[in-house]
Amino acid sequence: MKMITKIFKNEDGATAIEYGLIAALIDVAVIAGMSSLGTNLGERFNNIVGNLK
Repeated sequence: MKMITKIFKNEDGATAIEYGLIAALIDVAVIAGMSSLGTNLGERFNNIVGNLK
């Protein structure tokens, strides 16, 4: 019985899942930011090339 109680009280797995979710949210935010930055940067370079012609 003590072994079953110990298994249910073990929170290491829950902590790992929480860290995984936090890392996933950070990844989504970074990807969204990079995507936006890449689009804006591409537009600026296209504008510069257009002005050089």
